[in-house]
Amino acid sequence: MKLIKIQILKKKDIKLNKLFTKRKDVFLILLLLILPIISFSQSRQELEKQRIIIQKEIKEINSLLFKSQKKEKNLLSDLSDLNKRITARSRLIENINKETKLLTEEIKENQLQVDQLQSRLEVLKKDYANMVVQSYKSRTKQSRLMFLLSSQDFLQAYKRMQYINQYANYREKQGEEITLETIKLQNLNDYLKDTKTEKEMLLVVNQKEKDSIGKEKISQESLVKSVKKKEKKYITQIKQKQKAEKLIDKKIEKLIAEAIAKSKKKSNLKSSGFALTPEAKKLEKDFISNKGKLPSPVERGVVVRHFGKQSHPTLRGITIESNGVFYATEKNANARVIFNGKVLAIQVLPGKKKAVLIQHGNYISVYKNLDNVTVQKGDKVSTKQELGKIHTDKTTGKTILAFVLFKEIHRQNPEEWVYKI
Repeated sequence: MKLIKIQILKKKDIKLNKLFTKRKDVFLILLLLILPIISFSQSRQELEKQRIIIQKEIKEINSLLFKSQKKEKNLLSDLSDLNKRITARSRLIENINKETKLLTEEIKENQLQVDQLQSRLEVLKKDYANMVVQSYKSRTKQSRLMFLLSSQDFLQAYKRMQYINQYANYREKQGEEITLETIKLQNLNDYLKDTKTEKEMLLVVNQKEKDSIGKEKISQESLVKSVKKKEKKYITQIKQKQKAEKLIDKKIEKLIAEAIAKSKKKSNLKSSGFALTPEAKKLEKDFISNKGKLPSPVERGVVVRHFGKQSHPTLRGITIESNGVFYATEKNANARVIFNGKVLAIQVLPGKKKAVLIQHGNYISVYKNLDNVTVQKGDKVSTKQELGKIHTDKTTGKTILAFVLFKEIHRQNPEEWVYKI
């Protein structure tokens, strides 16, 4: 009889050790299950951030381009605006598709975890119920005492006492674990529900955008047909505008070159740049260190033309060259300086419009298409200081700022320097 009890005791000890080992493994498994959720969340946060930016861009396009359209049709301008909105909507739809795909994968992963947790809870509750039954059968102090007194020697009695304590502790911990797993399951179910709701909302937004882009493409086709009828006329106009822009840019380059030569006249500087004071050198260093973080030259705006050679937004086969970035903004908006500096010059453009040149060491930022200016040559200016009101075109109804950036007389890509609106 005693031999049978000893064998039972050994089996229980082995089972207990396995249970403790299993408990550690479960926590490791749970940790590994949580990691994909963190990864999903990080990826979704990036997509959500991009979606918000694109939605803001569409809102600005609607506000700054379409609300300013004149009643009299300007086909090229209207088609360009429509193309820009269609492009933005297409990017938004693509972004939402990626987001919903990720949500689908996340829902699938979460559902798998829910199923695993439910299965584990059932096993835990079953084991716990068996332990409660066994404890009930041997709950009396007398039976525990007899279990100890029936030991063959002191060592066996000591081990049995340890077993009784471990068994009680394990039962208590298992109860706590059931509570913890129940809370985890509830939280995961709530998260799963929220994720499904978010996916349904995105699908609604996606369908709305698809409906809008469908209607806009019909309008686009109609405008394209109208533009083709006057294509030669528009091509001639574009070439004339490009020629006029090049003449203005050459005058600005000449003005900067003359200013550089004048600054070096009294010094022995042999480099191509300005003769800078220690203060101006520090300013230039600060300007360079802020590359990519400089504020936009307009408070609100949509980029309607990028820097460099590019295809015309509406006429196929036509290439245009842009020396800067063109921002569409709201009527009566002011241009603002992108960084501390000094007014190098104010140039009068055709149509009595003006351009302001701001020097930042060897860098010069240029703000073209202003009706009036609020600064004078030689003035020190600070970041975001208003320079003057931007001109609104009477034909298109658009308020466009042309923003150019030079290093000495060499053109730079402003989009590499200015933080995206």
